[in-house]
Amino acid sequence: MGAVPDENGVNFALFSEHAEKVELCLFDDIGQKELHRIPLHRGENHIWHTYVRGLSVGSKYGYRCYGKFLPEHGQRFNSAKLLIDPYARDLDRSFNWDKSLFAYDLKNMQKDLSFDEKDSAAVVPKSIVTARKSPAEIETIQSRKPNVSWSDTIVYETHVRGFSQLNLEIPSTERGTFLGLAHPSSIDYLKSLGVTAIELLPVHNFIDEEFLVRQGLSNYWGYNTLNFFTPHHSYLCCGEPEEFLSMVETLHEAGLEVILDVVYNHTAESNQYGPTMSFRGIDNLNYYRLESSSNRYYVNDTGCGNTFKVDHPRVMQLVLDSLRFWAGEMGVDGFRFDLASILGRDKTGFNQRSAFFQAVAQDPLLSTCKLIAEPWDIGPGGYQLGGYPGEWSEWNDKYRDICRRFWRGDNGVLPEFARRIHGSSDLFEHSGRGPRASTNFIASHDGFTLADVVAYRERNNLANKENNKDGHHSNFSDNYGVEGATYDKDILAVRQKQQRNLLATLFLSQGVPMLLAGDELGRSQNGNNNAYCQDNEINWLDWNMLPKANADLLAFTKNVIALRKSYDLFISEEYIHKPEKLDKEHRCVSWVAASGEAMTDKDWHHSDKNVVGWVLQHVNGDEKTFLLVIFNAHAEDIKFTLPKEDGVSDWAVLLDTTNVTGLTDCEAVKPAASIRIEARSMRVLAANYN
Repeated sequence: MGAVPDENGVNFALFSEHAEKVELCLFDDIGQKELHRIPLHRGENHIWHTYVRGLSVGSKYGYRCYGKFLPEHGQRFNSAKLLIDPYARDLDRSFNWDKSLFAYDLKNMQKDLSFDEKDSAAVVPKSIVTARKSPAEIETIQSRKPNVSWSDTIVYETHVRGFSQLNLEIPSTERGTFLGLAHPSSIDYLKSLGVTAIELLPVHNFIDEEFLVRQGLSNYWGYNTLNFFTPHHSYLCCGEPEEFLSMVETLHEAGLEVILDVVYNHTAESNQYGPTMSFRGIDNLNYYRLESSSNRYYVNDTGCGNTFKVDHPRVMQLVLDSLRFWAGEMGVDGFRFDLASILGRDKTGFNQRSAFFQAVAQDPLLSTCKLIAEPWDIGPGGYQLGGYPGEWSEWNDKYRDICRRFWRGDNGVLPEFARRIHGSSDLFEHSGRGPRASTNFIASHDGFTLADVVAYRERNNLANKENNKDGHHSNFSDNYGVEGATYDKDILAVRQKQQRNLLATLFLSQGVPMLLAGDELGRSQNGNNNAYCQDNEINWLDWNMLPKANADLLAFTKNVIALRKSYDLFISEEYIHKPEKLDKEHRCVSWVAASGEAMTDKDWHHSDKNVVGWVLQHVNGDEKTFLLVIFNAHAEDIKFTLPKEDGVSDWAVLLDTTNVTGLTDCEAVKPAASIRIEARSMRVLAANYN
């Protein structure tokens, strides 16, 4: 599919079941003058094709599709609108809004039922014929992948522009680009932090919604895809898509994996009032899900105006081909699927054995990638946490919410908190999955940053120009006395300690931890919990200030990540329970109260008890590891009696969140001793044996 060059010319192939005629439009070198229109031939399975001899790599083109314009019946053909090839691997320009992009007359009272004859070729980005990599080249790219195991994976969610835009150590031309992310200063930082994978917000070519442009804003996050094969233009330093591969290969050399946040659930063409740029003009009935009551309207399970019809064989082929392109020719290690429930929904509803999931599972390349689901959408039965196939991991919002509530001091949350830090076995283990099925996070791009979780009770989204009505309502946050910024030293001390508590909880929990970029530096969005449209300092990491002002928090994050890596008990591939029989080699998890005794039902369900000790043990003959993680979310200090264990000489303190870096010089503690655990703090101890 798409434009495939060889030594003699270029073959073009396009799917459209309902088009009556398709023309290939060839343009001059600058993509402005239309030179030729060549009719395509309808072949089997509704594939339109032609071969143009003498055409070469770099040629610019588009399509015109002819057919019925009957919006009420789902057909929106308009040959005056030049269309982008869904399989284009490069576009010749950035997107700009223009009235000619709409297939209907904007001034007509009938709106989208009317017809517009203005030609859009002058403004539509032209598709560019690009070379394909040979099997040998692809094999070389694959051989360089780090292949980090799930249990060792630590994800760092970041944004291409936001990460390096303000880093003065990077040349100005590379800041905010793929090359900026691959700059030595970027890699040195990421390696020193200890993360293993970079999860990038969408990098497929996307556009800013028209309503944002009118307000002087932009789609910073990028969840508005124009094309599934082309890297976003503004992330390119010199305009060459290969810059993305260069970034990937440089990160791979440093042992870092690359995961892409991908949006196959909707496109930038929006609802019935949106522009006609590609899929809508090629075959609206097959590329989008339409309302059964009237095909004029689009199913909107995404909240973005339309829903991509992934259960259609040719649309699924397009998505799979896109994934294979990024994983194969561009070397990507994995994907995080935005609103992934849509990918598993067919006419009967969500199905973990849907055609899409099965196609990915049997694919020799894609089945080796890390697959992460955002396990919800706004469609019927859309919330599917725990319902994905075994090879997938899932964003666990229940983990996020209960950790925030626990440390905020909410009553009655202790049992669920324990289940979540144990890897949410109640959600995943019944289907044979391990802790890596749970991608744990405290904060992500969508919502408060970690610093704002402990500084704001209410969202502050006025900069989005939606009257502060957008964004999450339930943030499970607190400000500890003052909303937003403050100079009160006591409040600041509590906030800083709570950030350490949440970070330590994240990295010492069972499952795959994901850190939002900048949370290790105390980055604030000034209370904006929906900063999708803020391409400015609200989102960018300030490398001139943040590392200096928050050096202790950065050191703490590095130390707790190092602690996680030091003990296999924190990164177990299987759920650890209390075995019925203690064999010579076994692992065990148990829970103790402040008394040092095993937790009772009364302890678990005491409404205001947010204190618990988490015991993790590994016995292998004479080699024993005994870890104790103490959580105290009370607003007061407590006494905690260390549990008794045969052969323990003393307990060493590995981490203490009352210390700004987590490290402590306190002496070893004797067995069965009672120790003071400061209010709102956490301590990790390891038993030393005689």
